[in-house]
Amino acid sequence: MSIIIRPATPDDVGTIMGFVRELATFEKAPEQVTSTEATMHTALFGAHPAAEAIIAELDGDVVGMAVFYHNFSTWTGVRGIWLDDLYVTPAARGSGAGRALLSHLAGIAVDRGCARFEWWVLDWNERAIEFYRKVGAEPMDEWTAQRMSGDALLRLAGRDPAGHD
Repeated sequence: MSIIIRPATPDDVGTIMGFVRELATFEKAPEQVTSTEATMHTALFGAHPAAEAIIAELDGDVVGMAVFYHNFSTWTGVRGIWLDDLYVTPAARGSGAGRALLSHLAGIAVDRGCARFEWWVLDWNERAIEFYRKVGAEPMDEWTAQRMSGDALLRLAGRDPAGHD
């Protein structure tokens, strides 16, 4: 088996969105995907890209992807890489494609002078957690993720959630 990791191209956007939808279904939240091929194209390949993506090919077939972007730590004073999504098709799991994607991202982080390479994993996804431990990732159990969106975000921003500013 031959695994190749390459940068995503605009032609990969449909495949990336398919993987995003498959991942959301696996994570029991398919209704939360509001991104489209058009928004993903702009995010990855527009005038001011918000993120980057890499693709895993196994014997010429696209079997996985990783979408990532830079974050910043005031504690280290340098940027890091945040892995937003890592996905490998069920048939290709165990092939080494996931490890190859993570290894490639680690190389990007090192080459770009990043201090950290970070991501979230759902606490019930034991297979992924076990995989991440095998590659050397450390849990950050003392941190609790926080999120604000929808009406709460609008209210904190001083905007009327009903759209009547």
